[in-house]
Amino acid sequence: MRGRGLRDGLPGGALPEYGVYLLGKQPPAVEWEARWVRWPDFRLPGDDREARDALVEVLARAGDERVEVACGGGRGRTGTALACLAILDGVAPSEAIAFVRTNYHPKAVETPWQQRHVRRFS
Repeated sequence: MRGRGLRDGLPGGALPEYGVYLLGKQPPAVEWEARWVRWPDFRLPGDDREARDALVEVLARAGDERVEVACGGGRGRTGTALACLAILDGVAPSEAIAFVRTNYHPKAVETPWQQRHVRRFS
């Protein structure tokens, strides 16, 4: 599983087999199976249930497939989603942001409301 910013372009290596894209508008087409979650920049998901379902699917597929989670810059929305994935995988909500900042990006989960979303995610 990887997180990335779409503005950074596709990194080298194997292509993902599945991707979840957290954007305010529909993402560009990709060569692999993908899911769009409406999530405007610096905000929260438009539909919490849809976002949660997408993350549950990412976690389930990550065991056997190369998956990615991405937004425009790769920090706020992607970091928030990765912190929620960490919670789904057993990290305590109170530790998830620090976990993602240590293991993904030091500025992940950018806004106070994204931080609150992670702490309340269960």
